[in-house]
Amino acid sequence: RVLTVFTLAICLSSPGKAQQQCTNGFDLDRASGQCLDIDECRTIPEACRGDMVCVNQNGGYLCVPRTNPVYRSPYLNPYSNIYPPPPAPGPVPNYPTANRPLMCRFGFQLDENNQCVDVDECASDSHQCNPTQICINTEGGYTCSCTEGYWLLEGQCLDIDECRYGYCQQLCANVPGSYSCTCNPGFTLNDDGRSCQDVNECTSENPCTQTCVNTYGSFLCRCEPGYELEADGVNCSDMDECSFSEFLCQHECVNGPGSYYCSCPSGYNLLDDSRSCQDINECEIRNFTCTPLQTCFNTPGEYKCLDPVTCLEPYIQISENRCMCPAENPGCRDQPFTILYRTMDMVSGRSVPSDIFQMQATTRYPGAYYIFQIKSGNEGREFYMRQTGPISATLVMTRPVKGPRTIELDLEMITVNTVINFRGSSVIRLRIYVSQYSF
Repeated sequence: RVLTVFTLAICLSSPGKAQQQCTNGFDLDRASGQCLDIDECRTIPEACRGDMVCVNQNGGYLCVPRTNPVYRSPYLNPYSNIYPPPPAPGPVPNYPTANRPLMCRFGFQLDENNQCVDVDECASDSHQCNPTQICINTEGGYTCSCTEGYWLLEGQCLDIDECRYGYCQQLCANVPGSYSCTCNPGFTLNDDGRSCQDVNECTSENPCTQTCVNTYGSFLCRCEPGYELEADGVNCSDMDECSFSEFLCQHECVNGPGSYYCSCPSGYNLLDDSRSCQDINECEIRNFTCTPLQTCFNTPGEYKCLDPVTCLEPYIQISENRCMCPAENPGCRDQPFTILYRTMDMVSGRSVPSDIFQMQATTRYPGAYYIFQIKSGNEGREFYMRQTGPISATLVMTRPVKGPRTIELDLEMITVNTVINFRGSSVIRLRIYVSQYSF
C-alpha cells in the first residue's frame, strides 16, 4: 500500500481586523490582501525522499510513488488550471477569502456543488485488487479482502479447508469457499448443518420381520423363540428343532412354526413331559374287539385276542393252559409229559444280552437231575438257555429282535433219574409278541 502524508491548510480572514492571518501552507499577499498557497515542493528541500515524488496541494503537499499512474496527472503539474489564477494588479477589496477548498485531498473529488466527496474506487474499477480478491470501498480509499471461506496469503485468496478444523461431526466435504457436512448411514443431519443425530430405524419404519432393536447408528433384528435370523440379518425363518436331535421325542418330532411337538403312534398316549409315550392298555379299559370266548392280551401299542388252548391228541387238557399226555397211552411214549402254554410281550430292539424268561422244576425227586434246552423256534439262534441252578434255567436273548413279530419257542426241561432209570420231559410253549416300537 502507499503511505500518503499531507497537510491541509485553509486561509482564513479575521473580520474586523486590519490585517489578515493565514493558516499553515498559505502566505499573505500584501498587495492583494489574499492568502496564497505555498509551493512546498519548491520551498522545502527534499520534501519527498527516495522514489517518492512531491505533489503540491492547496495548503499542503503529497508524496506519491513515482511509478503510480494515479498521481501523475494533474497533480504533478503545479500550474494546472484547477489552481486559482494569480491575482490581478491593482487594489483589491479587503474581504475574507472563501473557505471552500479548491482541491480535495487524496481519495476525494469535487462534485457539482464544488464539494469534496469520496471516490468509490470499487465502483469506478480504479482499484488494484487482485482478481481473486474483492474490493471494499472506504472513506478516502479502499481495502482488498477475500470472501467468506477464503483467506489472504501473499496477495492471493486461497480456499480455507474447513474439514481440517473439524467443522463437521462426521463426514465433511470441502468445496471452494465453503464446506458441506453429511452423516454416516443411520444418522441424520441436524438443523445446525454440522452435527448428526441417530436415526431410530425401529420407529421410523421397522426393517425387521419380527423384533427390532435400535443401536447407535444402526439396528439389530431379533427373532422370537423357535425362529432363527437369516443371513440377511433382517428376516426370520422357522427353526427346525427336530433336526437338532433325535432325542427330543421318544417317537416322532413334528416341527411347527416357531416350535415343535411330539407325537405318539396309535395305541400310545403322550405323557406330561410332552415327549414320552405310554402304552394304552386296551384290555384294562376294555377298548377291544375280542369275542367272549377269547382272552384280551395287551401288548405295547396294541392288543391280541387269544383263543382258548386246545389240546391235540394224544394230549388231554387238565387246565386252561396245560395239556398232559397220559403215560398209559402208548402214543405218549416219545412225547413230553406236559405242555404248558405261556404268553409274553417284548419291545422291539431290546438291548442284549437280556434275560427274558425263567424256567424251573416244580418238584425235585431224589437222585434226579434236570437238563434245560430250546427244543424248537430258535432257528435264528437269537436265544439260548442258561442253567442258573440244579432245577432252574433262564432264557437269554443274545441278538436284538426287531418287531412287529411273533416268536414261538418250545422250552424243554428233561428229567433224568439214574436210580430208577427214568427219562422224561416237560415243555413250556412260550409265545413272544415283539412290538413295533422300542417303548
